[in-house]
Amino acid sequence: MTNVLVLGGTRFFGKKLVELLLKENIQVTLLTRGQTEDEFGDRVQRLVVDREDAVALEKAIGDQQYDVVYDNICFTPQQAREAVAIFQHKAKRYILTSSLSVYDFGQAVLHEPDVDTHHYIIDEDPEAKLSYGEGKRQAEAVFFQQADFPVAAVRFPIVLGPNDYTKRLHFHVERVLNNEVIGISNIEAQMNFIHEQEAAEFLFWLGISSDLTGPVNARSDGEVSLREFIKWVEQGTGQQAILQSETDEKAQSPFGVPDSWIMDTSKAKQAGFTFYVLSKWMPELIKYIASATK
Repeated sequence: MTNVLVLGGTRFFGKKLVELLLKENIQVTLLTRGQTEDEFGDRVQRLVVDREDAVALEKAIGDQQYDVVYDNICFTPQQAREAVAIFQHKAKRYILTSSLSVYDFGQAVLHEPDVDTHHYIIDEDPEAKLSYGEGKRQAEAVFFQQADFPVAAVRFPIVLGPNDYTKRLHFHVERVLNNEVIGISNIEAQMNFIHEQEAAEFLFWLGISSDLTGPVNARSDGEVSLREFIKWVEQGTGQQAILQSETDEKAQSPFGVPDSWIMDTSKAKQAGFTFYVLSKWMPELIKYIASATK
């Protein structure tokens, strides 16, 4: 039986991933701090430990071997260094959840080699204060350059769905329904997204059905300008949005990027994965959120 460890599997797309694994009768162990309840009962094993405590983490893992380790909660090179040491000779395959944020904004479509973390300079200061994007770049670099096991890093864009605890899509729907201003500085900027279920399916495929390694871009087919996105919100709510290019921070769109931010997914597609179509699921999700909000 395939033996899988999931770090960060009790909410959002991590939870969806666990559901997919269990559906295929895969043995799942959740590593969790025990602060978020889950509904998996005795269908999973649990290691209750704080990821930040490397000594406790190593003790919890012990001599256990895993066919696949999914790491949805690695944000720094120090966390990556600890994982590389702890899972040496214990992981046959490691799937790191990374981010579109490793790339800078720009008009060009972004390919994996544009940020080459196989040769990226690693900051060795364990106390270094890094931005989210730099933390992910550094984490990738540590895994690719120092791990003795195969590693794939999934570069996700913003993940959306009915269970998104950040409620970034909800923000737009609720402000339109309440006739409140939304701040968007570049209405023509192009964005890409991925659905929570799609993200889980991609992680499952990458870890269980694929042998891809290195960075892998993953997002729904199609992109949308913020202008067109706002039209979808207006159609889904039946109300007109009030937009301004400059607002206070509270009214700023979580999607208000200064320039386009689009990834190419040829690597994943050529390996056999089929992505959802953005223009099919996002308008429906907007309608669902609007209906639940009214």
